[in-house]
Amino acid sequence: MNMAAVKLQTSVVSQAGKHTASVIFLHGSGDTGPGLRRWVYDVLGQNLAFENIRVIYPTAPARPYTPMRGAQSHVWFDRHKISQDCPEHLESIDSMCENLSAIVQEEIRAGIPKHRMLIGGFSMGGAMALHLVCRYHQDVAGIFALSSFLNKDSVVYQVVEDASQCPPLPELLQCHGTADELVFHSWGEETNSLLKKAGLNTSFHSIPDLNHQLCRQELELLRSWILKKLSL
Repeated sequence: MNMAAVKLQTSVVSQAGKHTASVIFLHGSGDTGPGLRRWVYDVLGQNLAFENIRVIYPTAPARPYTPMRGAQSHVWFDRHKISQDCPEHLESIDSMCENLSAIVQEEIRAGIPKHRMLIGGFSMGGAMALHLVCRYHQDVAGIFALSSFLNKDSVVYQVVEDASQCPPLPELLQCHGTADELVFHSWGEETNSLLKKAGLNTSFHSIPDLNHQLCRQELELLRSWILKKLSL
C-alpha cells in the first residue's frame, strides 16, 4: 500500500436507539455515499434504518478511471476495462482497503466489535467489499454484494481458499438482476460459484428482469439478512 491513507467522507443513517452494530454500504462507480443513500431511500420510500444498527455510506474520492478514458470519477479502484478477463488493478484496490479500514477502526473505537459489522456494496462497491473483508477483515459478521463481480483471476479466490482451513470466513449474500446489461448476471453467478468452490459460505439471489439497479425486493431481502446477522 503506497498511498497515504485518505480520510473518506461518509453519510450516516444513525440508529434510533443504542448503537450496537454497524453496516458499511459502498456505492457503485461514479456515485457517492449520499447518492447511494438517496437511491435506497427512493426505492424503499424510507432510509435503510434500524433500532440499534448504524448504516454508513462512504464516498470514494475522485480519481482517473481508465474505462472512462482517464476522466475523474468517484470509484473505489481503477479497472483496465469492465471485464472479467483482465488483471485486477491491485495498487488502487490495496490503497482503498487502507482508507476503508480506517472506517472499520472508527467503529471499533465507538465500541462496535468486528463481529457486529457487515460490509457490502452495489456493483463496484460489492467487489471492493469482497477485497476488504476476505483479505483484511475476515472476522466481520458478513459481506453483501449487489450486481457485483470479481475478475476471473482475482486474488480474493486464493485468499478464501487459503483461509478456509481456519475459522469460517463471513457469509456472503449476493443478489443480481437477470437483465443486467453492464455487469452480466453470468458474471455474478460465476463469481459466486468460484467463491463457494474456494470455501466461502455463499447465497445467490437472482432478481427477475432487473437491470443494473436496486429494487425493493432486493433491499427488503438485504434488510432481513442484516437483521438476522446483527440481531441482539
